[in-house]
Amino acid sequence: MVHTLNVNTTIIVAVIALILGIYGAWEKTGTTPSKAGALTLGEFSSASRIAEVHQSVRTDVSRQLSLQSGIERETEQSTKRESRNATLTLSSPPVAGASAAIEQTAQGPRPSAILVESFDGLGFGFEGPQGKANVRNPSDNTLAVGPDHIVQIVNSRMAVFTKKGKRFDATGKVLYGPVVTNAVFAGFGGQCEVRNNGDAVVRYDQLARRWLIVMPVFGRALVRPDQPRPGKSGEPAQLNPPGRPSQPGIPFKLVPPAQPNPTANPNRATPATQGQGPFSMCYAVSTSEDPLGQYYRYEFLRPLFPDYPRPAVWPDGYYVPTSTSDDRISATVATQKHACVVDRARMLKGEPATEQCLIIENVNFLNNADLDGKKLPPSGAPNIMMAAGGTQLDKILEGDTIDVWQFHVDWKNPTNTKITPLEKIAVARYQYLCGGQLTNCVPQPGSERRLDAQGDKIMARLVYRRIGNRESIVAVHSVNTSKGGGGVRWYEFLVDSKHRVTLHQQGTYAPDNFYRWMASPAIDRKGNIGIGYSFGGTPNFAGQRFAARLANDPLGQLTLHETVLVEGEAAQTVIRWEDYTQTAMDPSDDCTIWYVGDYLKKAAASYTSRIGAFRLPGCRASR
Repeated sequence: MVHTLNVNTTIIVAVIALILGIYGAWEKTGTTPSKAGALTLGEFSSASRIAEVHQSVRTDVSRQLSLQSGIERETEQSTKRESRNATLTLSSPPVAGASAAIEQTAQGPRPSAILVESFDGLGFGFEGPQGKANVRNPSDNTLAVGPDHIVQIVNSRMAVFTKKGKRFDATGKVLYGPVVTNAVFAGFGGQCEVRNNGDAVVRYDQLARRWLIVMPVFGRALVRPDQPRPGKSGEPAQLNPPGRPSQPGIPFKLVPPAQPNPTANPNRATPATQGQGPFSMCYAVSTSEDPLGQYYRYEFLRPLFPDYPRPAVWPDGYYVPTSTSDDRISATVATQKHACVVDRARMLKGEPATEQCLIIENVNFLNNADLDGKKLPPSGAPNIMMAAGGTQLDKILEGDTIDVWQFHVDWKNPTNTKITPLEKIAVARYQYLCGGQLTNCVPQPGSERRLDAQGDKIMARLVYRRIGNRESIVAVHSVNTSKGGGGVRWYEFLVDSKHRVTLHQQGTYAPDNFYRWMASPAIDRKGNIGIGYSFGGTPNFAGQRFAARLANDPLGQLTLHETVLVEGEAAQTVIRWEDYTQTAMDPSDDCTIWYVGDYLKKAAASYTSRIGAFRLPGCRASR
């Protein structure tokens, strides 16, 4: 994720003080702006938004990954730079009222979730068949799990591991990697092949039993006559042109590149905004459930900087929201987000496909509902999209609603592709942990460096699960707590037969005065909810933990005692911490919840990722 936010310390401190003072006055008069509950506010924008459609620039099918040859050029973007407000330190101010009322201030009474697997992934000191990992900060952790394999991407590197089961007798053996992420685009041509990039994401599509790798390209290509113009909010659907002719072409089999893990200045490229050519979004879809097999590849030209992609699997498409910038767009436009979707059905067949995008202004980072399990949503159901309230760029660092949209795609007639007007779901009031993103926030023992918390946004994944006729969505973000630390705010929403979204339950997990942040949730096939997150705050070095609840437990409570995945052993010396963690459901049993996050080993120069698998009581593999 690219961060270039410029913040004036004096203004932020003053605004926070003003907000807290106003809220304190509300508290005294008993007129807090919203109460916790399953309320839906009828706040809508004046007109629905219409998508823009992008034809794929190029598609082909890759050679097998394990047989790839040729020199891989890694030219990662230079714009993933250290924040300009790195000296700003914001403590976590205590909260009151509705926020404190839903805090869970003690560990759950049930035994901890069972930790069934735990091993180090990509990071400092990692070695595999292609040598030692050369990673950079932040990690941009992403993880996908299939029947026999685990695929991990950390910023600009990827690796494939064994998973214990029918094919392998142990979990965590490195089969492939570390290699540059764009190894999957070798021989494809265009920007996807020549530019390696961070913020790549991997998903396993349980419905199709396929792997999906999505990689943005932050550097501009040369000007082309077919490049799309930047869209505007409220405009009809825009088709993004294909980046390569006749894509996807023949399948490509993944193989180790000749230079799999460059060591000489590997993560720098020309400035991301150089020139006037297009950016790109790159897709690789496997032809089977083997991640070391063949891939169809696609490139779509993007007119706007495609930061922070969050792919989501849905029956009618792969939904990929992105963001233009962390700076203001103009005097009247604070933020500019892109709601995009690519034609999943055609990509799974290796056919020419299209990508549609639309622009939404002045909202927070978007997340689309990502399907867990194999139970489909009702036929024709729109994808649900959510964002946190508030706007850090406008110094609005708190909220009492979650923004919700319904995304309808029409592949035959893109002019019919629309996003419904904004709806605001009332929730208990929250404050962004430490004032949002790119602030020195979480303290570390023995170090003056504090860690960023990304407190302004809903974190990946926004999880959807259908059990019978019950449709649930779970969302998480990081908030200030009444004890002055950081907590995981989580919600479960229900979707009714008319696709209306209501709040079912909410809670803030804050059993002490330390920091829990950058969480990622999952829902197993029994409806149990598990959440992994970073844990830290002096005297604790940052590490990773996991808490959970069973489906019929008291509302708003994570009832299983916290499980420690890994304890931190050292302080990180840079502000950017992870940017995000991630869960993944195991398709073999639809019960095991996998999770990846970071920690530092003693005397290590950088992070190590830790991959763990958790199982909750009462959910066992089908026989």
